[in-house]
Amino acid sequence: MSVQQQAKYWLIALVALIAMVWLLSSILLPFVAGMVVAYFLDPPTDKLEACGLSRSLSAGIVVVSFFILIVLAVLLLVPVLQSQILGFSDRLPGYLASLRETTLPLITDLGARIGVDVNASAGNAMKEITSDIVGSGFNLLRQAWSSGLAVFNILSLLVITPVVVFYLLRDFDHLIAALNKWLPRQHAETVRGLLSDIDRVMAGFIRGQGTVCLILASFYALSLTFTGLEFGLIIGIFSGLVSFVPFVGASLGLVLSMLTALTQFLPDGDYLRIGIIAAVFVVGQVMEGYFLTPRLLGDRIGLHPVWVMFALLAGGASFGFVGVLIAVPAAAAIGVMVRFSLKMYLGSRLYLGLGGPPPKGPGP
Repeated sequence: MSVQQQAKYWLIALVALIAMVWLLSSILLPFVAGMVVAYFLDPPTDKLEACGLSRSLSAGIVVVSFFILIVLAVLLLVPVLQSQILGFSDRLPGYLASLRETTLPLITDLGARIGVDVNASAGNAMKEITSDIVGSGFNLLRQAWSSGLAVFNILSLLVITPVVVFYLLRDFDHLIAALNKWLPRQHAETVRGLLSDIDRVMAGFIRGQGTVCLILASFYALSLTFTGLEFGLIIGIFSGLVSFVPFVGASLGLVLSMLTALTQFLPDGDYLRIGIIAAVFVVGQVMEGYFLTPRLLGDRIGLHPVWVMFALLAGGASFGFVGVLIAVPAAAAIGVMVRFSLKMYLGSRLYLGLGGPPPKGPGP
């Protein structure tokens, strides 16, 4: 079979896979979540197996321990988070109105200094911005609920995901061996090298970035709570967990914190508290950029921040919440394939010209 024929069959398989994911995206959430969790828990399972335990027992211990921790965290945090989420959503219109009343005189005074009457236009603009922000927030919540967080999917996550994680961890080595047998013999070494690169990038993001997000969520939540900021716990956890999207988590957290802090502390003239809250995010970004990311990720990701953001937006728009989960692994695979294709192109006659050296054959 020629290379062109092989490429045609692989392209057909890829199109069929994308179509299947699109058609079944509404029920894939517990399975995709199980794959992500299993990938995260594979290293501790390997360590237990290296200590002499069977693969099944190692997988069972890791899965049970992980989900016990999740259940304890849910039992401890959900009541507090629920009250803070409901309270924050109730007070958000008031915060925005208070911010409008605080900033409108400043804008009007600035316009008067430069000879522009912005009183009416600024008031209308602030009202429109307020309504747009509130409306967008509720639209996002409704979309998240309908796309992946409905009651059925939550129940399926609780019931199906642990089973999927256990069987994936138990049979991971068998799956790799079977996949190795299915590789085209002529290009087996090349494919193994590409899969190894993809695994390195995915491990760096899922395991490394996941750990960074958990540390930042804990830091922001505790710091904002200790400063006395209302709803600091939910804002901090949200900021840390969304930090897997470059620059977005800290930016949203800073905006929400400043919005709350200005309405809470500005009437009392407590500028020091506002400055401390802003400093929390500065310290968090310095800690992430100079300590957490270099130590936990290093240069293993190989994904440009813009590419990550594009992948997340494209995955969410195409497949909903399931698309967000598979966006980064897909981006990692595409990035590795693009770099490999570029390397082959730079060694080919198409790039070097007819008088250049012959193109290199497939190789690791």
